[in-house]
Amino acid sequence: MKALFLGFAAAVLPLCGGNQGAALPPIALYTHFQEPPPAAVLDALRLEAQTIMAPIGLNFKWLSLSTSDGRQTAVELAVIEFKGRCDVADLTARDSNPGPLGWTHMSDGVILPFADVDCLAVRSFIQKELLESRAQYREQAFGRALGRVLAHELYHIFANTTRHGSHGVGQESYSAHDLLAADFQFQARESMALINSKAHAALANAPAAILEESEHRF
Repeated sequence: MKALFLGFAAAVLPLCGGNQGAALPPIALYTHFQEPPPAAVLDALRLEAQTIMAPIGLNFKWLSLSTSDGRQTAVELAVIEFKGRCDVADLTARDSNPGPLGWTHMSDGVILPFADVDCLAVRSFIQKELLESRAQYREQAFGRALGRVLAHELYHIFANTTRHGSHGVGQESYSAHDLLAADFQFQARESMALINSKAHAALANAPAAILEESEHRF
């Protein structure tokens, strides 16, 4: 088993958005948190991932891996494990090199629909900057950062590629600024890789009954 890793970087890089896509059936995201996040963190995480993917036409239904009964209908899915503590309590103002922030699993060169986001690594990487912000905004900022790491891993899964971009969400490593900036999007090339992917085609060609059923069953 191998993995594609998203790391961290010192440089601040430019970014670019994608193209607006048509309405598609939702992708089922099955999530599991080692430690439950505060509601504000979870809400910001979901909103950021959806905001990044929306211009590409992708949208999500969020399901708990531990409570799902397995009967949901979905054309595409992914399973995401959030590791470590996903809160902003007890931050310390020290620099940290935490290692990979997230990774997507591979087997025999095949990208699998499984990814991990390391909450503790993300938290350690940006905690100094979080402490410099107002306390009432920290959970939202941290959730957005997690959503950006998640969007990067979803790019690998649904574009079915090991390639990285030179800028934006698809780049190989992030700076603290990338994770906390007001806006962060895919570069045009990575957006087109998602739009032209087999996953996007499967969603676009799904029978209308699948879309209607997913809207009622999720």
